Amino acid sequence: MAGKTEGRGGKKSVSRSAKAGLQFPVGRVARYLKKGKYAERVGAGAPVYLAAVLEYLCAEVLELAGNAARDNKKSRVVPRHVQLAIRNDEELSKLLGSVTIANGGVLPNIHSVLLPKKSAKKKSEV
Repeated sequence: MAGKTEGRGGKKSVSRSAKAGLQFPVGRVARYLKKGKYAERVGAGAPVYLAAVLEYLCAEVLELAGNAARDNKKSRVVPRHVQLAIRNDEELSKLLGSVTIANGGVLPNIHSVLLPKKSAKKKSEV
């Protein structure tokens, strides 16, 4: 009787993600590290650390994207909100500078040269 419980007095198995207090799958990250041939051997702590970093980055992007969605009076996060969140954050923008987000659009930006001159308005009004 394999699986979650083993025999009569066997302990219930606990995932490495649960042990580390993570939502991201440590076992899957370990499998990808091994199959990816990034190194000959993979230590026990490496997939835990990598899963924690990925979870943190994901939470950070989702929080900022949720704020962007709320600013636009929307209840659902769409790629546009993810784009705005990333490009408005200095560190995330640097990390994901060469990344293209599908249906993300661009940041609203009008070059100062193209804006109408304020001094010309004041002179005509006086």
